[in-house]
Amino acid sequence: MTERTYREAIAMALADEMEADPDVFCLGEDIGAAGGVFKTTEGLFERFGPRRVRDTPISEQAIVGAALGAAVAGLRPVAEIMFADFGGVAFDQISNQVAKYRYMSGGHATVPVTIRMASGAGVGFAAQHSQSTEHWFLNVPGLVLAVPGTPADAYGLLRSAIRSDDPVLVFEHKAQFGDRGDVERGRIVPLGVASVAREGTDVTVVATQMMRTRSLEAAERAEGEGISVEVIDPRTVAPLDTGTILASIERTSRLVCVQEAPPAGSWGATLLAHVAEHALDALDTPPTLVAADSTPVPYASNLEDLWVPSTDRVLDAIRGVVRL
Repeated sequence: MTERTYREAIAMALADEMEADPDVFCLGEDIGAAGGVFKTTEGLFERFGPRRVRDTPISEQAIVGAALGAAVAGLRPVAEIMFADFGGVAFDQISNQVAKYRYMSGGHATVPVTIRMASGAGVGFAAQHSQSTEHWFLNVPGLVLAVPGTPADAYGLLRSAIRSDDPVLVFEHKAQFGDRGDVERGRIVPLGVASVAREGTDVTVVATQMMRTRSLEAAERAEGEGISVEVIDPRTVAPLDTGTILASIERTSRLVCVQEAPPAGSWGATLLAHVAEHALDALDTPPTLVAADSTPVPYASNLEDLWVPSTDRVLDAIRGVVRL
């Protein structure tokens, strides 16, 4: 167990999988000698060379297309799209080719593609470079959507993603690259299994990535007011571990979802709908979704701070469902 930053955990996971399997290779913009724009591939080029750490043109379509072809041919590519927002440039390839290739081949071809994307707001990158785009892909069957919220999960989920025979999109939050935490080298975190980040009895809060951090902060403050908060991190939003979440709701009888995106078409809205259908009798109060505003992400720092759900907003939502 060693302390690592979120970005260091990503680089370590890539190195460990490349060391373990010669079929694993990386491709993307500036990931080679430059070590990646966010330094998440630092040291890999020197260690594994240009054949396995491949710089590409500035073309998301070329990156995803090459990764798909390599995967079908038997390799395990790890493609990096520098900003998740530009996954939209390759949306047709991801949604209509990568996600469906195994299904449409009747299982004759597997697609062990991992696509890493830097996502999220809070660092002043404005409307086209700050979105939480995992929500865009929720309605595309065939994709696993991983959203690691700690260095340990950044390491363990990425290793699981690379080993998966199905395509996995890994969304790495830009505001968390400097976060530090203990990472157990060799520990694989299974896809589709939520973690209970904090146990509690009065209300269940479900949150990912930076909202996980703020929800834990809110839970700490709520404890001072006599409110016991359970915080659950789904770790993947597709598949979503509804079993763990529903079991928590059975104990707490209250639910708050916290997400860094507008509410429409989101994993939080999907979860609330699922709970309403399958666990409505377990709730003592209506569930609450804390979400960003339905606007583009602002560039001005003061407006961005208002757009991203704050710890205060999460705490207010917790108070609201407990005191109704």
